[in-house]
Amino acid sequence: MKTILFIVIVLLSGAFAGLIHGIVNFAIVEPYLDQAIGIENQNLFDSGEEEDTPQFWAEYDGYRTWQKSGQILAGVILGTSVGALFGIVFALSKNSLPGANNVKKSLILAGIMWFTMYLIPFLKYPANPPTVGDGETVVLRAILYLSFIAISGLSAVIFYKLSKRFDKNKKIISIIGYAIFISAVFIIIPENPDEISAPMNLVNEFRLMSVLGVSSFWISVGVILGLLWNRIEPN
Repeated sequence: MKTILFIVIVLLSGAFAGLIHGIVNFAIVEPYLDQAIGIENQNLFDSGEEEDTPQFWAEYDGYRTWQKSGQILAGVILGTSVGALFGIVFALSKNSLPGANNVKKSLILAGIMWFTMYLIPFLKYPANPPTVGDGETVVLRAILYLSFIAISGLSAVIFYKLSKRFDKNKKIISIIGYAIFISAVFIIIPENPDEISAPMNLVNEFRLMSVLGVSSFWISVGVILGLLWNRIEPN
């Protein structure tokens, strides 16, 4: 495949998957953000840090309108960058992936990356509404989360490389090795330092919607890249 075609289909698949992700987030995640921010606003009123005035709500509504309007665009931008990584990994591993066609291979890779780079880190550091957590620990929390993503993703690649040294019936050793390693990291890496003050039913529902939103991206990027790849380079 020519380099320019590769770049085009990779960026297109990421952008369209990001668009779908942004739309899904807008539909199912934003309502929970509104609830969480509403609780935070009430806490500000009760503590006297802010006053419940028309001016406050005018500024708040303007900010939330701006924030919501950028939701889909942010999804497209993020999807394009993640889609570029996904496309590169797919190009390098396509011949080794199981599946009868490019769509199935792409979906399998998307599932692997979803599991190692999203689900496992999510289980350690589940998503919380933006108003949950101490603002002073945001950098620490970001470092912990991104570090765990990097460790999980890189270790999956390393154990995959090791699996190629084994016979077919012994490749399970690499899967077991990854499971043991990432379990150890899961236990050793520090917990989220913040306490959750929001109602747990709201937090849990937000987390579920976040999983559905991110999953919609990985499913979409897997299907779209596979279909576009078939158009350019059929099996």
